[in-house]
Amino acid sequence: MENNIKIIVILFLAFLASCDKNESAVNRLQPVDVAESDECHLCGMYITRFAGPKGQSYLRRQKSPSHFCSTRDLFAYLLQPDVIPNVAAAFVHDMSKTDWDNPAHTAPVYIDALSAYYVIGHGQKGAMGHTIASFSEANSAEAFKQQFGGRILRYRDITLETLNQLN
Repeated sequence: MENNIKIIVILFLAFLASCDKNESAVNRLQPVDVAESDECHLCGMYITRFAGPKGQSYLRRQKSPSHFCSTRDLFAYLLQPDVIPNVAAAFVHDMSKTDWDNPAHTAPVYIDALSAYYVIGHGQKGAMGHTIASFSEANSAEAFKQQFGGRILRYRDITLETLNQLN
Protein backbone atom coordinates (compact mmCIF):
# COMPACT_ATOMS: atom_id res chain seq x y z
CA MET A 1 0.00 0.00 0.00
CA GLU A 2 2.81 2.40 0.93
CA ASN A 3 4.55 1.67 -2.40
CA ASN A 4 1.33 2.49 -4.28
CA ILE A 5 1.14 5.88 -2.55
CA LYS A 6 4.77 6.58 -3.43
CA ILE A 7 4.10 5.67 -7.06
CA ILE A 8 1.04 7.93 -7.17
CA VAL A 9 3.00 10.82 -5.65
CA ILE A 10 5.87 10.32 -8.11
CA LEU A 11 3.46 10.22 -11.08
CA PHE A 12 1.69 13.33 -9.81
CA LEU A 13 4.98 15.21 -9.43
CA ALA A 14 6.03 14.13 -12.93
CA PHE A 15 2.73 15.42 -14.27
CA LEU A 16 3.23 18.77 -12.54
CA ALA A 17 6.76 19.03 -13.92
CA SER A 18 5.52 18.40 -17.46
CA CYS A 19 2.86 21.10 -17.01
CA ASP A 20 5.57 23.59 -16.05
CA LYS A 21 7.59 22.68 -19.15
CA ASN A 22 4.56 23.13 -21.40
CA GLU A 23 3.72 26.47 -19.81
CA SER A 24 7.25 27.79 -20.17
CA ALA A 25 7.29 26.63 -23.81
CA VAL A 26 4.20 28.75 -24.45
CA ASN A 27 5.87 31.71 -22.76
CA ARG A 28 8.85 31.33 -25.12
CA LEU A 29 6.80 31.64 -28.31
CA GLN A 30 8.20 34.56 -30.25
CA PRO A 31 7.61 36.26 -33.59
CA VAL A 32 9.95 35.26 -36.39
CA ASP A 33 11.30 36.99 -39.48
CA VAL A 34 9.01 36.73 -42.49
CA ALA A 35 10.55 35.46 -45.74
CA GLU A 36 9.63 36.68 -49.22
CA SER A 37 8.17 33.24 -49.94
CA ASP A 38 5.87 33.21 -46.88
CA GLU A 39 2.17 33.19 -47.73
CA CYS A 40 -0.80 34.35 -45.72
CA HIS A 41 -2.34 31.49 -43.77
CA LEU A 42 -5.84 32.80 -44.53
CA CYS A 43 -5.78 34.03 -48.14
CA GLY A 44 -2.54 32.67 -49.61
CA MET A 45 -1.13 36.05 -50.72
CA TYR A 46 2.62 36.69 -50.41
CA ILE A 47 3.04 38.69 -47.22
CA THR A 48 6.02 40.90 -48.04
CA ARG A 49 4.49 42.35 -51.21
CA PHE A 50 1.93 44.55 -49.47
CA ALA A 51 1.73 47.67 -47.34
CA GLY A 52 0.43 47.89 -43.80
CA PRO A 53 0.71 45.83 -40.62
CA LYS A 54 0.97 42.05 -40.67
CA GLY A 55 0.40 39.35 -38.06
CA GLN A 56 1.67 36.02 -36.79
CA SER A 57 -0.01 33.46 -34.56
CA TYR A 58 0.71 30.20 -32.81
CA LEU A 59 -1.93 27.68 -31.88
CA ARG A 60 -1.32 25.26 -29.03
CA ARG A 61 1.36 22.69 -29.91
CA GLN A 62 2.33 24.65 -33.06
CA LYS A 63 6.12 24.95 -33.36
CA SER A 64 6.28 27.70 -35.97
CA PRO A 65 3.84 30.57 -36.46
CA SER A 66 1.21 31.05 -39.11
CA HIS A 67 1.75 34.31 -40.99
CA PHE A 68 -0.88 36.80 -42.15
CA CYS A 69 -0.67 39.49 -44.85
CA SER A 70 -2.71 41.91 -42.75
CA THR A 71 -3.96 42.40 -39.22
CA ARG A 72 -7.44 42.08 -40.70
CA ASP A 73 -6.70 38.52 -41.86
CA LEU A 74 -5.02 37.72 -38.55
CA PHE A 75 -8.14 38.71 -36.61
CA ALA A 76 -10.47 37.01 -39.11
CA TYR A 77 -8.58 33.81 -38.31
CA LEU A 78 -8.13 34.28 -34.54
CA LEU A 79 -11.81 35.09 -34.00
CA GLN A 80 -13.11 31.84 -35.49
CA PRO A 81 -14.94 29.84 -32.79
CA ASP A 82 -12.79 26.72 -33.30
CA VAL A 83 -9.55 28.75 -33.18
CA ILE A 84 -10.22 31.00 -30.14
CA PRO A 85 -9.59 28.33 -27.46
CA ASN A 86 -6.43 27.12 -29.19
CA VAL A 87 -4.53 30.41 -29.55
CA ALA A 88 -1.21 30.24 -27.72
CA ALA A 89 0.26 33.56 -28.92
CA ALA A 90 -0.29 36.26 -31.51
CA PHE A 91 1.90 39.10 -32.75
CA VAL A 92 1.34 42.23 -34.85
CA HIS A 93 3.54 44.91 -36.36
CA ASP A 94 4.31 47.90 -34.18
CA MET A 95 3.63 50.51 -36.85
CA SER A 96 5.45 53.17 -34.83
CA LYS A 97 8.68 51.25 -35.60
CA THR A 98 8.25 50.59 -39.31
CA ASP A 99 7.07 52.27 -42.50
CA TRP A 100 3.43 51.72 -43.54
CA ASP A 101 4.15 51.42 -47.27
CA ASN A 102 7.17 49.17 -46.88
CA PRO A 103 7.02 47.51 -43.45
CA ALA A 104 10.02 45.63 -42.09
CA HIS A 105 9.55 41.88 -41.86
CA THR A 106 11.97 41.14 -39.05
CA ALA A 107 10.91 39.80 -35.67
CA PRO A 108 11.83 42.93 -33.63
CA VAL A 109 9.04 45.03 -35.22
CA TYR A 110 6.39 42.58 -33.99
CA ILE A 111 4.69 42.98 -30.60
CA ASP A 112 2.32 40.90 -28.50
CA ALA A 113 -1.13 41.30 -30.04
CA LEU A 114 -2.85 41.18 -26.63
CA SER A 115 -1.09 44.29 -25.38
CA ALA A 116 -1.29 46.33 -28.61
CA TYR A 117 -3.39 49.41 -29.30
CA TYR A 118 -5.38 49.25 -32.53
CA VAL A 119 -6.81 51.95 -34.78
CA ILE A 120 -9.74 51.02 -37.01
CA GLY A 121 -11.67 53.14 -39.47
CA HIS A 122 -8.62 55.10 -40.67
CA GLY A 123 -7.78 56.02 -44.25
CA GLN A 124 -4.70 53.83 -44.75
CA LYS A 125 -4.89 50.65 -46.83
CA GLY A 126 -3.18 47.33 -46.24
CA ALA A 127 -2.94 44.04 -48.12
CA MET A 128 -6.67 43.36 -47.89
CA GLY A 129 -7.86 46.96 -48.26
CA HIS A 130 -8.95 48.57 -45.02
CA THR A 131 -7.00 47.04 -42.16
CA ILE A 132 -6.29 47.53 -38.49
CA ALA A 133 -3.28 49.65 -37.53
CA SER A 134 -1.35 48.25 -34.55
CA PHE A 135 0.89 50.03 -32.05
CA SER A 136 2.76 49.20 -28.85
CA GLU A 137 1.95 52.53 -27.19
CA ALA A 138 -1.32 54.42 -26.74
CA ASN A 139 0.29 57.73 -27.71
CA SER A 140 1.46 56.30 -31.05
CA ALA A 141 -2.05 55.03 -31.76
CA GLU A 142 -3.45 58.43 -30.83
CA ALA A 143 -1.00 60.26 -33.15
CA PHE A 144 -1.94 57.91 -36.01
CA LYS A 145 -5.64 58.48 -35.30
CA GLN A 146 -5.15 62.26 -35.38
CA GLN A 147 -3.43 62.02 -38.76
CA PHE A 148 -5.57 59.37 -40.49
CA GLY A 149 -8.84 59.22 -38.52
CA GLY A 150 -10.48 56.23 -36.90
CA ARG A 151 -10.90 55.05 -33.34
CA ILE A 152 -8.68 53.22 -30.89
CA LEU A 153 -9.52 49.72 -29.63
CA ARG A 154 -7.81 47.04 -27.60
CA TYR A 155 -7.53 43.35 -28.55
CA ARG A 156 -10.58 42.33 -26.50
CA ASP A 157 -12.70 44.95 -28.31
CA ILE A 158 -12.11 43.54 -31.80
CA THR A 159 -14.85 41.19 -32.97
CA LEU A 160 -15.98 39.71 -36.27
CA GLU A 161 -18.53 42.54 -36.37
CA THR A 162 -15.64 45.03 -36.07
CA LEU A 163 -13.97 43.38 -39.08
CA ASN A 164 -17.19 43.56 -41.10
CA GLN A 165 -17.30 47.32 -40.48
CA LEU A 166 -13.98 47.72 -42.30
CA ASN A 167 -15.56 47.12 -45.71
